Amino acid sequence: MSPLEHLGLILIALVANGLSALAGGGAGLLQLPALIFLGLPFPVALATHKIASVALGIGASLRHFKQSTFEPQRLILILAAGLPGVVLGALLVLEIPARAGEIALGVLTIGLGWYSWRRPQLGRHAVVISGGWTHALTGAFGLLVIGVLNGSLTSGTGLMVTLWLVRWYGLSYTQAVAYTLVLVGLFWNGAGALVLGTLGEVQWAWLPALLVGSLVGGYLGASLAHRYGNVLVKRAFETVTVLTGIGLLLPWP
Repeated sequence: MSPLEHLGLILIALVANGLSALAGGGAGLLQLPALIFLGLPFPVALATHKIASVALGIGASLRHFKQSTFEPQRLILILAAGLPGVVLGALLVLEIPARAGEIALGVLTIGLGWYSWRRPQLGRHAVVISGGWTHALTGAFGLLVIGVLNGSLTSGTGLMVTLWLVRWYGLSYTQAVAYTLVLVGLFWNGAGALVLGTLGEVQWAWLPALLVGSLVGGYLGASLAHRYGNVLVKRAFETVTVLTGIGLLLPWP
């Protein structure tokens, strides 16, 4: 690629990951289709995108750890419940066609945005939710299922984690986005990238530009989330979910 094309990759990654850091997911909305349109086969584009998206988690983490208060129990829960699903999903995507899953995920992702939009007060403020073992096991199972989708499909699963944390655990949108970007962006995507990078094919020459854009975009998006709070984050979430869902429904070239 020419230097101008590398600059284009940086800008694409910057915008895609900036929006993702603000909304709590959806980096693949722009970044993954761009890699495919530039000529990468879907499996190569997916593996390259997964590795680059780890930089989103790093950039967002640098910002969120300055102001967010993370609960150790919730951090452990999201990692322990989701990581096995991520590894399983990354192994499955190498063996089965993903198109049917993309269509189903697209419809579901649009539904997430619609659900949030229809509930104006959802996620505006944190609420205390008490529950026993049934509540805890259901929450963990939900994270496991989303983890499988995260490892096997393209985009939208970070948005699912964000809404799951808001709806099931009572977090505000700003709190949920912080957990999603740090844990999903860093650890879930890192596990998926490790499996896909080891067993699949990666376009390594394109990664430096993508990593730079993802790192800076993640930091800037997280900064906007802290500056403008839950109202902006909620609207960004609803917009990005619908656009991501539409993007998943469109046929790949």
